[in-house]
Amino acid sequence: MTRAPSAHEAEVVVLNSCTVTAAADQDVRSAIRRIHRNSPGTKILVTGCYAQRAPGEISALPGVTLVVGNSHKHEVADYVLPAPSAGAAGPLVQIGGGTNSNVIVGDVFAHTQLLSAPVFDGDDAGEKTRANLKVQDGCNNRCSFCIIPFVRGRSRSLPLNDVIRETNALVIRGYREIVLSGINLGRWGRDLLPPASFAAMLRAILQNTAIERLRISSVEPMDWTDEVIELVAGSPRIAKHAHVPLQSGSDRILRAMHRKYRPWHYADRIERIRRAMPDAAIGADVMVGFPGEMEVDFEQTRALIERLPFTYLHVFTYSPRPGTPAALMSCQLPVPVARDRNRILRALAASKKHMFMETYVGRRLSVVTLTHFDGGFTEALSENYLKTYIEGRHPANLLATVQVTDRRDDALQACLVDAS
Repeated sequence: MTRAPSAHEAEVVVLNSCTVTAAADQDVRSAIRRIHRNSPGTKILVTGCYAQRAPGEISALPGVTLVVGNSHKHEVADYVLPAPSAGAAGPLVQIGGGTNSNVIVGDVFAHTQLLSAPVFDGDDAGEKTRANLKVQDGCNNRCSFCIIPFVRGRSRSLPLNDVIRETNALVIRGYREIVLSGINLGRWGRDLLPPASFAAMLRAILQNTAIERLRISSVEPMDWTDEVIELVAGSPRIAKHAHVPLQSGSDRILRAMHRKYRPWHYADRIERIRRAMPDAAIGADVMVGFPGEMEVDFEQTRALIERLPFTYLHVFTYSPRPGTPAALMSCQLPVPVARDRNRILRALAASKKHMFMETYVGRRLSVVTLTHFDGGFTEALSENYLKTYIEGRHPANLLATVQVTDRRDDALQACLVDAS
């Protein structure tokens, strides 16, 4: 099997779908239609969360040859070569069939082990920059708005020996930065025998691998323990970056969402992170328009965001997901109201981000160079998650020190000081 230069030149296109919002579903359908329109002969295989949630819906789209749910996602290659395999493990639910489509979906809750492979920014020798290592999947929480636990299954962890082996393999391949990821990353290790902690995994990676920079993706506020904060703050090899989902600053709405913390608990964690790491990037996911969100609830969210030292936000408008408790709640908000609240928070987030970036003009930053070039500049990402453009054309995968000279929109401009 060889990688095609583009989708319209491929014999088979594999789409890994998301279903976290209605907009994500729409993006998947649009991609399928676009590929089929531009290349009618191309076989389209769809996998991922949307494929697990609504396989019949996807299989009915023109051009879709095969739908493989998360239950059998790890066997996708077997279905691609040369045709859908009959030897897949576990009970299958066959839907559709015929000449145009076939569906392979099983019980995602039957999985008790995590089968994971790293995801890379690039596979070519000159593109080794950052690798995304998935060490946890699934979620045991039942937030009232979220469909993900139903399409990902129970929380399960990559065993520590496998984490170390995968990390060392990535180091050997030349990666300088690894991003640890998971659906509920901070719960890593709790399903293992004997149970282990997220902090213990971080320490083991630092002690048993030579990775130069370790970045932590999203971790729930209750899992930013004092031990984790101290470890991240104290290690020069862990990026000073904390992404801590908030969703709402209203206690009433958090309870309706079935979130496991209160606004004052959340604020305490963020303030502790900032005290321990004054220069850290601190970001959050925020949802507007949840059913029953009144103006006073939104104002509590806005005020909390304004008060806390965030450097960026991911703002989402609530989208009812079929099968979730929130989708059945009364008082669904009018879309224009939710969109207006989204706009207000995005503007606030942009202001806070730009203020944070301005503090770095004239200062030095540690960055890793990426593979993108814009005119006479090379794109890079700083340790604290700031997009940076370095003057001149530089190879990918340099760990470099740069001097920031200016801020332009959502990126910093810098000159190279030292590179390894």
